[in-house]
Amino acid sequence: MISSNKAITFFMLLVLSSIIHAEQGNLLTLQAALDIAVQDNPSLAQIQARSEAIATIPSQVGSLPDPVISFNALNLPTDTFDTAQENMTQMQGGISQAIPFFGKLALREQAAIYQAEAATHDVTEARFRLLRDVKKTWWAHFYLDRALEIIIANQNLLRQFVKIAQTKYEVGEGLQQDVLLAQLELSKLLDTEIRLTGAIDRAKAQLNALLDHAANQAFKIPQHTQEDLPTLQGESLLFEQAKNYRALLASRRESINAAQSRLDLAKKDYFPDFKVGAFYGGRDDTLAGQERADFLSLKLSMNVPIFAATKQRKAVDQRSSELMQQRYALQDQWNHVRAEISKAYSDFHQTKNQVVLFKRGIVPQARQTVASMLAGYQVNKVDFLNLVRSQITLYNYETQYWKALTEANQALAQLTAVVGKEEIYE
Repeated sequence: MISSNKAITFFMLLVLSSIIHAEQGNLLTLQAALDIAVQDNPSLAQIQARSEAIATIPSQVGSLPDPVISFNALNLPTDTFDTAQENMTQMQGGISQAIPFFGKLALREQAAIYQAEAATHDVTEARFRLLRDVKKTWWAHFYLDRALEIIIANQNLLRQFVKIAQTKYEVGEGLQQDVLLAQLELSKLLDTEIRLTGAIDRAKAQLNALLDHAANQAFKIPQHTQEDLPTLQGESLLFEQAKNYRALLASRRESINAAQSRLDLAKKDYFPDFKVGAFYGGRDDTLAGQERADFLSLKLSMNVPIFAATKQRKAVDQRSSELMQQRYALQDQWNHVRAEISKAYSDFHQTKNQVVLFKRGIVPQARQTVASMLAGYQVNKVDFLNLVRSQITLYNYETQYWKALTEANQALAQLTAVVGKEEIYE
């Protein structure tokens, strides 16, 4: 009997351990979500593949064109096609090589290198944006979970209120309208629960998309997280950090360098490109057996840019405009970055102050008010309407606390992305 009880106990513990392990395995922490997104997100992988493809271009455009090997039959007599009949008949083989004007290859390669560097920065920028989106979505899910918990807890409290009101009404110490009022507020909370459940499903689908998971893949968000918010560096220092580290700005600067190289290359097109070649022509002996000398031919040719006014000059004008476009784009982007930093910086401090206010003042005071109202109602010193209102107020304040905490962390996620650097704290 003892061994049997031990076996049953062991089995129950094993089952319980398996359940706990399964639940933990289904738990999606913020860090786990970030790691999965960086590894599996197809959009980031696409940009990474594009960067790797662009990185192979510089060596291609910086190399000379492939030499051309030719084999020719020259001056064949059409009456007999006999290679020994005519003196000028020869079988020729040769090689030719196109040679761009000095400096063109280097400029083409340099422009491609700058574009490859810009593509590398684009990968970094995409990574920060992905992390931002994951953080914001995860925190939105976290908030909805907490709001749903509060709703369910308040439903249970209102059900108790309904019972209290019904009991007092049955003994003649309460009013029927109190019962109806409590039932109405309970119905409102049930409606809110339905809407929150739908919002959670949408947030889950959005987060799964970022993680490259099936839209309906199940996971749970932890119930508890770090509620202390950090202290940020000064706004002016964040501007400086963004100027030095924001990948988007670095990409713009590399695009300017590439545009400058293409402009310099367009100016080089005023000068000719060359083609050199060497050809060896072999001749057959005469019909009488007399030996004929073979021929060696050398070739040098060049293009002549005689239409510079309508071709090369227009190309230079085009590249100049493209360079100015890239410079204006950088300045415009920098203005947007500063505006985004200022907004996120302000949003964070506003919501951080709200978090502190709700956590240390409003929510504890509201809880005390509800407890006092409930005690007063039970001895007929507080009317039911004020009791319900106090509970609803507490529910709203608790929800606002979690919303403020979520918005503060979302502002941090936005600020990290626009600065382009994780270490933005004091």
